[in-house]
Amino acid sequence: MKKVSIKYSHSSTDLYLASNFNQLKKLVLPSSSVLITDENVFRTHKKKFIGWNTIVLKPGEKYKIQSTIDAIVAQLIEMEADRKTTLVGIGGGVVTDITGYVASIYMRGVPFGFVPTTVLGLVDASIGGKNGIDVGVYKNLIGVIRQPSFILHDLSLLSSLPQKEWENGFAEIIKHACIKDEKMFVALEKTTLKQFQKDKKLLAALIQQNALLKSKVVQRDEFEKNERRLLNFGHTLGHALENQYELLHGQAISIGITYACHISEQYTGFKQTERIVKLLAKYNLPTYASFNQKKVFDVLKMDKKRERKEMNYILLNKIGEGLIKPILLKRLKNILETI
Repeated sequence: MKKVSIKYSHSSTDLYLASNFNQLKKLVLPSSSVLITDENVFRTHKKKFIGWNTIVLKPGEKYKIQSTIDAIVAQLIEMEADRKTTLVGIGGGVVTDITGYVASIYMRGVPFGFVPTTVLGLVDASIGGKNGIDVGVYKNLIGVIRQPSFILHDLSLLSSLPQKEWENGFAEIIKHACIKDEKMFVALEKTTLKQFQKDKKLLAALIQQNALLKSKVVQRDEFEKNERRLLNFGHTLGHALENQYELLHGQAISIGITYACHISEQYTGFKQTERIVKLLAKYNLPTYASFNQKKVFDVLKMDKKRERKEMNYILLNKIGEGLIKPILLKRLKNILETI
């Protein structure tokens, strides 16, 4: 078990890489912990939950809402959970977002940790302390930034993952390569998803590389004043599409990346759009899409990166080098209509 400690402004997170679920009992006591998971994970890995206090949620983004939070809080009260109780989110991004949010507000804050069960969770959603819920079609509109005390990786949990969820996670890996790591981008071009699925060492190395890349960006800019904003590459349009068209997160972000490349062409002279689109398609991710421009833009303009009449859009100078560019909303609307 490889342990890496990431120190933040007011706390730290221990990453247990190449670990396994059984190690959880060494990190938290079953008697003073509550595991939060969803029906899919619970059904698939039922034996792992024996002996643990467990709250099981309905699966899916549509349940990442306030009523779910209310139901969890009611169960925690029934369990007589107190400030010494540790909440552990076991699942994908929806479960970890919800768990971190509940832990941040229950009794004004209790300890929490994560055991991600998806590629997306391992490389992105569980890292960085962003916890929250959706409000209607508005993604993550309510939330806090508070770091988990630990994140435990057990790649064997991926064995039952549907193919679509593998592809979903690789959208965030490709995003990391686009904004920060050209060598990773080249490696992804040379390798197939099937190869990563078959070669456990290759997959573990890629996941660790991405988890550490994001962790270090967040460490340098925990509250998203500058560099951390780069991690939103593809997310401005992506989030506006995701809930309206019931897309998986990675699918929506992939479309967002494609359009961000075209916007980059106009602002930075970016010339590698075709190469990125080709890589996204190679990992079976969508690129171009037809959508209701007005409806999507009405949601997009409520994105958290907006400042008055400008949107801080994440663009590329080149593969491996992202930048933040303020774009007038009126100008952004015109550009999106022409792509």
